[in-house]
Amino acid sequence: MDMLLKQKVAMLIICVAIFVFILELVRRRKLREEYSWLWLLTSLSLFFLVLKYDWLVSITKLIGAVLPTTTLFIGALIFLMALCVQFSVRISRLTDLVKNLVQENALLRDKIEEYLKEEKS
Repeated sequence: MDMLLKQKVAMLIICVAIFVFILELVRRRKLREEYSWLWLLTSLSLFFLVLKYDWLVSITKLIGAVLPTTTLFIGALIFLMALCVQFSVRISRLTDLVKNLVQENALLRDKIEEYLKEEKS
């Protein structure tokens, strides 16, 4: 049940490529650091699971799954859920900020209109 050498090499290359790609996105400021941690952690986790395939088999037995691919699928679901929660928290925070900015803008516009009315009279 050991992983083939070609599969190991391919997966290690993919993990390193994802890791470097994420770091490059952060360096070019196309991805913020706060979003990169989850991707980097996932890439490192997959890297170590490829190197230590017996860990994946142990985790599979621990959770009661039959195949290591099932464990990876469950891990992918957990990853996607964590990503959705992270984005939901961020969107909620940004929604509150936009609401506050709109309210402040309306108050400032009202003050400007009052000032302009006083100037005319």
